[in-house]
Amino acid sequence: MTLQKHIKKEQILNHGIQLLMKHGYHGTGIKLILDTVKVPKGSFYSYFDSKENFTSEAITHYIAPFISRLQGFLDNPELNGHQAIKAYFDSLITDLEHSDFSGGCLLGDMMGEISTSSELCRQTLLAAITNYCQLISQGLSDGQALGIIRDDLPADDMATLLFDQWQGALLHMKVEKSTAPLSRCLSQLLDDYFLQR
Repeated sequence: MTLQKHIKKEQILNHGIQLLMKHGYHGTGIKLILDTVKVPKGSFYSYFDSKENFTSEAITHYIAPFISRLQGFLDNPELNGHQAIKAYFDSLITDLEHSDFSGGCLLGDMMGEISTSSELCRQTLLAAITNYCQLISQGLSDGQALGIIRDDLPADDMATLLFDQWQGALLHMKVEKSTAPLSRCLSQLLDDYFLQR
């Protein structure tokens, strides 16, 4: 793929993600995506086989910077795993406050809308969630090794619980127009339930 074609594909994915988060899968037609990016319809199919294929790639494209960002916190030598996880999620809360609570999570949106109707997207969502939770688990495992995080529960289970609770808190945030549900989620888990007694 040429550099110019790669850049155009990135533009389609980036704009498409915003449209998917605003209008949902069924409310985001290919024409809307193309009109936003200003490319002809034929060009879309030179990048993606179908709308389903586009959405699958959009999910992978969407989660990549979050995984990279989380890895950056985990790689910070000044933070232990527990601190890194907290700092990462705190940074997400700050971003959401600046976006006037209009954000959310494409994974959560797509899980609710198309995971039962598209096997391709279900598998892509599962892979994205698995990769994301594995990183969270790494941080929690580090906290266990340091005696900060309880060790009577597997780190993988706690990572999945945090992900699931965070997704619910994101939905609650949209209703309240407040990041209070997110702060409660982190406080109840990372500052209480997950801690070693």
